[in-house]
Amino acid sequence: MESTTEPAKVTQAYLYGFPLVFNLDQVTRYVTDGVGANPAAPFNTFSHARKLAGPEDTFVTINNDTIYSMAQLDLSVGPLALHVPDAEGRYYVLQFVDAWTNNFAYVGHRATGTGEGDFLLVPPGWEGDRPDGHTLIRFPTTVASIVGRWSVAGDEDIPAVHALQDATTLTPVDPDAKAVGLETPDPAAPDELMFLEKLRVWSQQFPPAARDLPLQESLAPLGTAQEGPSPYPNLSMEARADLAAGLEEAKAALHQALVSGHSPEVNGWKLTFHAFDYNLDFFEVGALDDDRFKIADPKLRIIERAAAAIGGLWGNHAYEAAYIMTYVDDRGEQLNGDRTYTLRLHPTPPVHAFWSLTMYSVPDFYLVENPIQRFSIGDRTPGLVLDDDGALTITISHERPPGEKEAANWLPSPAGDFRPVMRMYEPDAAVLDQSYEFPAIHRT
Repeated sequence: MESTTEPAKVTQAYLYGFPLVFNLDQVTRYVTDGVGANPAAPFNTFSHARKLAGPEDTFVTINNDTIYSMAQLDLSVGPLALHVPDAEGRYYVLQFVDAWTNNFAYVGHRATGTGEGDFLLVPPGWEGDRPDGHTLIRFPTTVASIVGRWSVAGDEDIPAVHALQDATTLTPVDPDAKAVGLETPDPAAPDELMFLEKLRVWSQQFPPAARDLPLQESLAPLGTAQEGPSPYPNLSMEARADLAAGLEEAKAALHQALVSGHSPEVNGWKLTFHAFDYNLDFFEVGALDDDRFKIADPKLRIIERAAAAIGGLWGNHAYEAAYIMTYVDDRGEQLNGDRTYTLRLHPTPPVHAFWSLTMYSVPDFYLVENPIQRFSIGDRTPGLVLDDDGALTITISHERPPGEKEAANWLPSPAGDFRPVMRMYEPDAAVLDQSYEFPAIHRT
């Protein structure tokens, strides 16, 4: 591979492969180092956070509503038995995400109820006997993630969540089997081309959905289809520079796709109800095989999948949890900590579980340190003061607002640019059909 390549082809490869590469980098993080409150845990075991996420949890758009239980799974060992305890009506969800970031199954409050349950998790192509009393969940890729979230009513509720976490278990059917793990990209590949090297190795280890194979094969001129030794250490300086320049252009294209997006916009809010609808092929327990939650346009599907990964990796389908976000105020200008804003909700978002508004930095989308340690505000926040007509007016500012009511309803912002995200767990139909309208954030 010595010829130069067209920037458009590199951009196509980057948008196609970004979810796989970015996702598996995070899987590696969890297995080797852990992330913030979630300690490192080997494949096929749970890593339980014991508190809500904070600024130390440097993971994109992490929530501050629920305590996380994460598991990185490698079904090269064969089937795993998953046991969940009786949560007695508490909201929780175990979301199953394959290597390409497809949400392919859900276990929990909405999907399967909160009673005690047993599930058999099996790798692609598995044929065998399902134990009595177990629900089968077939995996699209041998490596995948369980993203578990447990609702917490307050500090006094945390011990009850810990007990539920400890009673949620994964057990290999073959206790002696050893996990293969992720294949290692060639460390001799140039740093600036390591993305392509990871895409080369991991796209072969974890084949995509059949519909994506022609696109993957069309990227072969970039070296991503080469088996065996990596082609990238031996490239000419010219070819290496061309690919590196193409990748930089591709990163800019992905950033533009994230900021502009294809989601409808109302009063400055991007209604990303369909940002995670790129899975068209894999529907196990709890995942809805419903055309309302499928991106039909093949090109848009690839772009949205990449944007969803960088902007909110491991986000749920909207029928589980609906997300909206905004970068701008009622004047269309970037939200910034130099200014004070209000958001008046009348009524508050209609949901069957709960809702929250969480503050994130730009461009990292991390939670932000603040003097009152409040990273989100919502229907479970104690001490909120309603307006005389029952509306909730939230004050958003970097400095603490002077009024008593404003301080009670204060969501602190960073000093610089920021992006709040509204989450609605088990949203009402009025949210998804947009008959409920979200007001703009007003600059005061």
